[in-house]
Amino acid sequence: MRVVLMASGRGTNVQALLAAQPNWRADVRFVGLVSDRPEAPAIDLAKHHGLPTHIVTPSAASDRDHWNRLLGHAVADLSPDLVVMAGFMRVVSADALRMFGVPAINVHPALLPAFPGAHAIRDALAAGVRVTGVTVHQVIAEVDAGPVLEQEALRVLPHEDEPALAARIHAIEHRVLPRVVHALAVSAALGNHARDEHLRQHARNERIGGRRNEDTAETFEPPPLAVQYRTGLALLDEQSA
Repeated sequence: MRVVLMASGRGTNVQALLAAQPNWRADVRFVGLVSDRPEAPAIDLAKHHGLPTHIVTPSAASDRDHWNRLLGHAVADLSPDLVVMAGFMRVVSADALRMFGVPAINVHPALLPAFPGAHAIRDALAAGVRVTGVTVHQVIAEVDAGPVLEQEALRVLPHEDEPALAARIHAIEHRVLPRVVHALAVSAALGNHARDEHLRQHARNERIGGRRNEDTAETFEPPPLAVQYRTGLALLDEQSA
């Protein structure tokens, strides 16, 4: 599975993914990192690991639609099977997501649908909640509104400030996001086998029928991403048992 990473900042989730990948039971290749900030430390991290980097700054575009098109091209040119937003801090349009051509996932420092947006940890503290956490979800055009793949909760400690809570939340992100990508990769391998079997069965039907019938040919459709994740997670659990 070819994975494109997207990040705007330090790249701690990028580092967590790169560190976890050698232990995965699936063929995963990180094929590049796309960022909107030329000064982002994540870029140097990616280069250190030999990944191609592509920087698409808003200042390079005439307007937001143009920037989204540039972003879509930068991601699509890397031919991904999955896009992982590991700390990418800009909203991506529906057109850009369509240009990716594959699903994208994002990690968010709250239990969505609570506290969407860029200041989730601060907002959770301001609201006085006793429990918050981490969500990994599929990306859609609406901010932090896509289908949830995984969540993990933690209790907010009395008198905890934003930096302390952020550190504990980021530690969870560094564990949960790699687990989700690993499970999706395991599920993708199973899906590729199912697709190949579908094509083989279709070819056998054509031979038996003696001619190609375009009207009855079916297109293999993968299941929703959340189902793929649960399938991959179940397979990993079976392998660990």
